[in-house]
Amino acid sequence: MKIPVVHKILEANDAIAASLREAFDNRGLYVFNLLGSPGAGKTSLLEKTLELADGSLRIGVIEGDLATELDAQRVARHDAPVVQVNTGGNCHLDAAMVRQALDHLDTSNLDVLAIENVGNLVCPAAWDLGEREKIVVSSVPEGDDKPAKYPSMFSGSAAVILNKCDLLPYVAFSVERFEEHLRSVNPEAPLMQISCTTGEGFESWLAWLRSRIRR
Repeated sequence: MKIPVVHKILEANDAIAASLREAFDNRGLYVFNLLGSPGAGKTSLLEKTLELADGSLRIGVIEGDLATELDAQRVARHDAPVVQVNTGGNCHLDAAMVRQALDHLDTSNLDVLAIENVGNLVCPAAWDLGEREKIVVSSVPEGDDKPAKYPSMFSGSAAVILNKCDLLPYVAFSVERFEEHLRSVNPEAPLMQISCTTGEGFESWLAWLRSRIRR
């Protein structure tokens, strides 16, 4: 009996991811892998981004979830091209899933492709999807210790978004402590404080996102 070896699986994934990344870069498409726990606000971030960008950024979305098309339906209401990938129980997307999703998504006229990964602060960090960068969304109700407790998720991210900041007056959360934990694992990534409910902080987020696009 042949026994699968994990590092061989990751090598095969990384080969597909490298091929995808080369194709994305050749067409000047900025691709980010959006990570975070369930309920952190990943889909809300995409919805508010589409709303406030108001067509000035051409954004497509690949939605990853265990089941349902609910998140893809939310994105589709903003007239953005979107494909839903249901992993059938897997706790993360992999590069082969992304490659398959691209068969159903025309990226030729896009500036940005957002890949919303399955809500999870552990497994998705290890899987390269062919993105140029990873972005993590965390939220105030989750607590200010997440960068310390899940360092691999935060250490490899190009940017960290702290969502639901409109709740700061009502919960025991220290932005200073969150940033201290973040800096201990990732000294460079910008920390952007936002609220998908009020729109607070989106000017900075949209400016940062535009800065990543190679026109």
